[in-house]
Amino acid sequence: MIKTTPSRLLTMMKQTTSRLLPSLFLLSCCFSLSAHAETAHPSQGAKDMAGAKGAFAFKPSDWQQGKKTWWKDTDGIAPGVAGCHLGTNEQGETNGRMFGEACLDNGLLVESNPSADKVHGHNDDTGHPDTFDCNTWCIAEGMQAGQCEIAPAPPCEQSAMCVCK
Repeated sequence: MIKTTPSRLLTMMKQTTSRLLPSLFLLSCCFSLSAHAETAHPSQGAKDMAGAKGAFAFKPSDWQQGKKTWWKDTDGIAPGVAGCHLGTNEQGETNGRMFGEACLDNGLLVESNPSADKVHGHNDDTGHPDTFDCNTWCIAEGMQAGQCEIAPAPPCEQSAMCVCK
């Protein structure tokens, strides 16, 4: 299992982005997570799901202060699926910004929301992903155990998901 710190995740995503999208002004964005981020209650879509720990505020690496930005998620709130959060305009047309889900050092999955393909706004370009305990989620799914693991989620090069055993 590969785990990373929020700052290392940011560095890896920036390096990947610079190799893949050098001609784009709007580079794909990634999580700018605080290691001490306070969590709130889980989002509306995650509140009744096993393993949901809470949501927290994050700003993408190319944060657009004071701007309402638009996004859609490829997987919705699905801990067992690696997802990609795609930047869009208000009509849902992609704009080249994106980030995948992630594993935190404490083993929690960062799971973007809301439902799949729903265009939604982020006020002040700040999102509120959920965190999940993969072991708890996997046991509730009838498995023996689970953990967060890095996985691809095209068009995002890297994402993460709960892998159950």
